[in-house]
Amino acid sequence: MTKEELIELAKTARERAYIPYSKFGVGAAVLTKSGNVYQGCNIENAAYPVTCCAERTAIFQAIANGEREFSGIAVVANTERPVPPCGSCRQVMAEFFPHDAVIHIANMNGVSKTVTMEELLPFSFQPEDLYSDEQAAQ
Repeated sequence: MTKEELIELAKTARERAYIPYSKFGVGAAVLTKSGNVYQGCNIENAAYPVTCCAERTAIFQAIANGEREFSGIAVVANTERPVPPCGSCRQVMAEFFPHDAVIHIANMNGVSKTVTMEELLPFSFQPEDLYSDEQAAQ
């Protein structure tokens, strides 16, 4: 799948965003290593902390469908610059995406930038960081 196709799918997902409070729609399309694509949009809630970003919606949908390996993601919003994922989304992505996964960030005006997961979140917290050296040896 091309970068442009993935970005278009993210734009389509953005149209389904539930954004009655911020009016800031975001769409995402995640590509799995098996070649499947899952779309996500941001979903707001009056209790703001339970709002879910587009990136996490797409990733969680893929995981709920049995996917565990990802190749990349496209994220789109109506912003001046290409829209970057928030810190929470970056950490979720770091859990499932390899360091060389491609991250396409874009805006609605066709401006985009592609980075790797490592560039997006260098020195990320990983599952292996949960254990001390002594615990890992057991």
